Amino acid sequence: MPLIQETYESLPYIDLDISAQARAEVEDLLADELPKDYTGIPHHLLPAFPPLNLSLNSAEAKRVAAKQPSTAIDVSRYESLEVPTTTRPTSSEIDFELLEAWKTTLQNAYASSTHLHSRLQNLALLGQFGKNAWLFGNAQLENILQKIEKELIEIKEQSEELNGTRQLTQEGIKGEMDGLNEGWKKSIGRLIEVQLAAEQVKGDILASQREGAV
Repeated sequence: MPLIQETYESLPYIDLDISAQARAEVEDLLADELPKDYTGIPHHLLPAFPPLNLSLNSAEAKRVAAKQPSTAIDVSRYESLEVPTTTRPTSSEIDFELLEAWKTTLQNAYASSTHLHSRLQNLALLGQFGKNAWLFGNAQLENILQKIEKELIEIKEQSEELNGTRQLTQEGIKGEMDGLNEGWKKSIGRLIEVQLAAEQVKGDILASQREGAV
């Protein structure tokens, strides 16, 4: 079981921010590693998108593709009714066109009557219960808003407390981190000195061997 149970990717209260030049160099290196078309092609590890089923809206899709205006709802049946111009046939024969005109007029009259009856019912219900329903709905929305604002305040307080704890923790170990950093630098310096000395001794040995061979 490892002794280190947690790691930190950054220490913002201790580490110094990199310079603009160093940041630009890092961004250039990242851009060189990325493919040129990475913004237009999904990543190869992402699953393929399912095909779109436009069978139900094929007519609408064709209309949009053709850039045609949408057709509005036909409200002619709710408009004022027009009585057929000819009210009785000119002969004893049955006038099928006149019958069809009256049939259409009667259908529109039924639709208009049903529509007006529904509007009257809705207006009556609105006059009786509309005010209370509106006030009750506003009270519910206000209650939801108060709960959300309370949760937001709690989350902000938790975030500020967490950031304060992180800052105190990082500032408390700043001296230790600086000491470890300086010790690491000195160790690297001594290692380089040892490598240089070893290379020098190796060169001296090779020179002595050449002189002995001569």
